[in-house]
Amino acid sequence: MQPQVVLTIAGSDSGGGAGIEADLRTFAALGVHGAVALTAVTAQNTTSVTAVCALEAEMVVAQVTAVTDDLTLAAVKTGMLARPHTVEAVAQLAARGLLPNLVVDPVLVSSSGHPLMEAGGTSAYREALLPYALVATPNLREAAVLGGVDVRDLSSLEAIEAVGREILALGPTYVVIKGGHFQENAVTDERAPDILLSTDARVILDGPRIATANDHGTGCSLAAATASFLARGFSVTDAVTAAKDFVARALAGAADWTLGAGHGPIDHMGWNA
Repeated sequence: MQPQVVLTIAGSDSGGGAGIEADLRTFAALGVHGAVALTAVTAQNTTSVTAVCALEAEMVVAQVTAVTDDLTLAAVKTGMLARPHTVEAVAQLAARGLLPNLVVDPVLVSSSGHPLMEAGGTSAYREALLPYALVATPNLREAAVLGGVDVRDLSSLEAIEAVGREILALGPTYVVIKGGHFQENAVTDERAPDILLSTDARVILDGPRIATANDHGTGCSLAAATASFLARGFSVTDAVTAAKDFVARALAGAADWTLGAGHGPIDHMGWNA
């Protein structure tokens, strides 16, 4: 079997739980070959992000160009882009048709509250990159920022759908609002529903809430898994559904791990399956 190639354009996580480290484990677990364009180096662990060093957009473009000059991409996933100029540069690559089946995870802030995007990044996503996304995968906090609402108001499926429709109007073909990430915004205590939206459809992707603190990198992993399944020929709905199932299994597998004092990684490789 010759694997499909999926590119991640994202930052590195020194703790190994999120970013390109999570993306590459997801790609490997799902049987696709992962290529990388690094956007930033972060100093972080399971408790916090302590420093960020962003690469220049020109270096990000050089990496993507090197990959696309030699490898045929089946899908692309973006994660932490760090700078508005990088967001705009990636959008220009997408406009040239170099980023097929583009899954945009609009990383703006870490789960511990550390900014992962310089000022102007939200506008760059809204105006430049989201119009080229096949699928956008914001979590509740990111969706609130992109939709211009208070995240505390996103406490019902109706409210989440409404902000998702606002994001759809920016141009992506599909939007997945990851509703299970923030316990304080949980629609129920036992379920973790996500919502998949297009201009003419709504699909509720329900699932049990996994009781664990080990949820670092779940957003990266969902987007990477979605890109992986798209590369393998799944429809968007089937790709997102399979990606959610993959992340749920990984959460369950790592539920009792004690790697670090904070939010630990998930079991991408199915070690505890």
